[in-house]
Amino acid sequence: MKLRTQVLLLQSAVVAVALGIGFTVFATTTEDRVTDEHGQRALAIARSVSADPTVRDEVARYSAADDGVVSPDNPELASGAVQQAAEAVRTATGALFVVVTDDQGLRLAHPDPEQLGRRVSTDPTEALAGREVVTSESGTLGDSVRAKVPVTDPASGRVVGEVSVGIATDRVRADLRSDLADAVLIALAALGCGAVGSLLLANRWKRLTLGLEPEQLTELVREQEVVLHGISDGVVGTDARGNVTVVNAEARRLLDLDDRIGRNVGPDDGIGHNVDTLGMTPRLLDVLRSADGIPVAATTGDRVVVAVSRRVVRDGRDLGTVMSVRDRTDIETLTRELDAVKAMSTALRAQRHEFANRLHLLDGLLRRGHADQALEYIEQILGSGPLGEQLEGIDAITDPYLHAFLVAKAAHAREQGVALVLGENTWVHATVRAPVDVTTVLGNLLDNAIEAARTSGRAPAEVEVELMEDGADLHVSVADTGDGVDPELPDIFAEGATTRSDPTVPGGRGMGLALARRIARLHGGDVVLADRGGQRTPENPTGGAVFLATLPGMLDERDTGWAERI
Repeated sequence: MKLRTQVLLLQSAVVAVALGIGFTVFATTTEDRVTDEHGQRALAIARSVSADPTVRDEVARYSAADDGVVSPDNPELASGAVQQAAEAVRTATGALFVVVTDDQGLRLAHPDPEQLGRRVSTDPTEALAGREVVTSESGTLGDSVRAKVPVTDPASGRVVGEVSVGIATDRVRADLRSDLADAVLIALAALGCGAVGSLLLANRWKRLTLGLEPEQLTELVREQEVVLHGISDGVVGTDARGNVTVVNAEARRLLDLDDRIGRNVGPDDGIGHNVDTLGMTPRLLDVLRSADGIPVAATTGDRVVVAVSRRVVRDGRDLGTVMSVRDRTDIETLTRELDAVKAMSTALRAQRHEFANRLHLLDGLLRRGHADQALEYIEQILGSGPLGEQLEGIDAITDPYLHAFLVAKAAHAREQGVALVLGENTWVHATVRAPVDVTTVLGNLLDNAIEAARTSGRAPAEVEVELMEDGADLHVSVADTGDGVDPELPDIFAEGATTRSDPTVPGGRGMGLALARRIARLHGGDVVLADRGGQRTPENPTGGAVFLATLPGMLDERDTGWAERI
């Protein structure tokens, strides 16, 4: 049975049971209420009769007369004032009977004249004692709800008789049945409303659960847990109002959300709060809100991630947005390493050609017997080969990572038609503590500078890099002969800020400078644009952009460098 049907039947059963209990209580209380109402009506009639002056005078007269006056043989009773008054009231009110007796319980008025002068069939003691009584009894005229009221002497106030007024029980039951019939109609109407309400509730439940049954929902939750926490991608989900519905563990790790969630929303997991409280970067928030399905690269902490978000719609209903985040830090690192390897291979390829040319010359000299000239040529090239011409001034840097990195970058620059030059103040005779972070910052600055110098068209195309040791701090300056920074890029360090587009790069370009600054700031330093460039000045002889990077604590002063240990 479908959940919708179960809910409908259950709600209908609950309504029916509630109405059944209510109807039972109503029927019981209604019976008592109707009986009491008729008893009070009989009491009111009896009071009015007992207060009639004529009735009081006549009853007092009969009560004071000699014994034998009130008897079935006395024809005066049938035509007397008491009988006429009682019958008039009975006819007017519709009562079953209006009976008047003397202080002996002998009838002075009765609907059946043959009962006049006879003793009443029910006990008149309470009324003759001066007390009013309302009770249900059975008499000569059948079952009735009756009221008994004492009749007092107008002169002395002594009880001289009673008035008994009865309303037939059949009439009470008829009124009760009428009230219960109305109650039944109301209960049926309520049951119908309850059924309609249950149906509406079942339909709403179906819409809320997207037509899924409980077993399917349970299985869906299990699958969601397995998928969300088993995949290597971070997932952040929000509903249509921007409130967080899911954040898996990988998203917390990649986006460093745990500390931010704790600061912004307290010890919980952020579920149910607005997405702004998660502490994501503005770029990632823009990706989540755009939901255009376009991968965008962003930085968070010391990581580079690619984020893409899409809107989820089912049956025309907006269910919210899901953003997936993939770590691209390793890819970026491998890309940098691959660039270095390519640069080294380019340099080795150039050296191979140059070395082959020199071997051809030696082969020609030796084949023609010019041994002296060949020996002289070998002496000339010893110590001045390609390794000695890699990068002038490179001996000022003793750290093996920086040394090899700059040599590779110089070879790469030469392949691009750009000369990489070390500044005259370059001096680093300490070992780099975090070579990956240093080469990432330096590599991004050099790549941008080489690209700017290559595409500017200026001659000579040149990039000047200067590295200076200041205790444990490393200072880097990179200047190029390019056209400078585009004035239309007000914040060149913003994620995605670039003048070039490359569809082959996942997430797009514009991440190098943002990543370099973020890494520098994580170590307490910074990367700044010292000069936008555009024209040559005494302060900026290259005419291009000038970037300065400060990397505190990156050098180990206790280590004098690999060159001194050889």
